Amino acid sequence: MKLKPGESLLVAVLTALGVYMIFQHGVPNTADIKASMPGGAASLNTHTSIKTATFESAALVVGVAVLARDPTVYVVGGLVTVVEAWKNLHANVTGPGTPAGQAIAPGSSVTGQPTPTLNTPGS
Repeated sequence: MKLKPGESLLVAVLTALGVYMIFQHGVPNTADIKASMPGGAASLNTHTSIKTATFESAALVVGVAVLARDPTVYVVGGLVTVVEAWKNLHANVTGPGTPAGQAIAPGSSVTGQPTPTLNTPGS
């Protein structure tokens, strides 16, 4: 039996709050993530904690949505999960010295690829 519209929205909002709390307690705050340099050990640990929080949030959303038998929970909970994961992952790949909105070039210990070496003049 599907939930009534008022109940559906309440369950969806409480699920979204649960997702938000998982990210608040499982991932460093955004200011600390942005202050660390991408590609280092802290960045790798942050990436792992973001992935863990994303999987926990997805499990919460799926579990509640299956129990509630309501698609509103999937939509709202999934949207909050995607936004929180993207916000933290984007902060993790940008460094404190980069202009706003410019990501660090790929190739770091986070992606598993070697960092590219730049040719210096005169070499």
